[in-house]
Amino acid sequence: MQKLVDGIHRFQRESFSRDQKLFETLAEGQNPLALFITCSDSRIDPSRLTQTEPGELFIQRTAGNIVPAYGSVFAGEACTIEYAVMALGIKDIIICGHSHCGAMAGLLDPASVEKMPAVKAYLQHAEATRRIVEENYQHLTDPSKRLTLTVEENVLVQLESLKTHPSVAAALGRGELKLHGWVYKFETGEVFAFNPERNAFLPIEDISPPATMPDRTLPPI
Repeated sequence: MQKLVDGIHRFQRESFSRDQKLFETLAEGQNPLALFITCSDSRIDPSRLTQTEPGELFIQRTAGNIVPAYGSVFAGEACTIEYAVMALGIKDIIICGHSHCGAMAGLLDPASVEKMPAVKAYLQHAEATRRIVEENYQHLTDPSKRLTLTVEENVLVQLESLKTHPSVAAALGRGELKLHGWVYKFETGEVFAFNPERNAFLPIEDISPPATMPDRTLPPI
C-alpha cells in the first residue's frame, strides 16, 4: 500500500505539475478517441500500450474482456457501452484480449474456478468461446496454443455479443461506428488485430482497420 501512496505523492509533485494545463482542460469534459474494452488483468495498461493521454481512452475492464449480451446483465458493462456510444459519440470500439489470460484458462478448466461461484457464473458469458474451441479444435492439444486460440476466439465472440447492444447496432447501421478485435502479447509488446479478409489475427502494423467486423471465425491451426 505504501508504494501506492508514494506514487500519488510523486504524481502530484512531478507528473501533475508538468502537465497541469492538460489536467485542467479535463474539467471541461471528455472527448475520447475510442472505447477500449479489455481484461481486468493487472499486466495490461491500455493507456501505456496505446501511448494515449488522460481523456483519450474510455476504458472498460472485465474478467476475460467479456461483454455480456444485451439484456442478460444490466450492470456496468451495458451502461459503459451505451454511454460511450450515445453520450460521447465514440467512433471506434476495441476489444483487446491478451496472452496468458487467467479467465480464459478458467474457461478451459472449469474445475479451477469451482470454488469461485461469481467467476464461474460470469464465464458463462463466454460459453460460446468454450464450445467453439472444444468442438472445432479437438486436434489442438498443446495447452499453450490452445489457450492462445481461446483468447483469439473469445475476442471474436465478444465482438458479436457487443453487436447485441442496441446503441452499438444502431450506430453500426448508420455507418458511424467501427469495431476492432485485438490481442496483446504482453511479454513481447506485440499487438495483433483481426483481419476479416485474411480471417486471421495479424500484426497490427499490417492491418488497415475494417469498417465493420463481419461474422468470421479463425481457421484451424
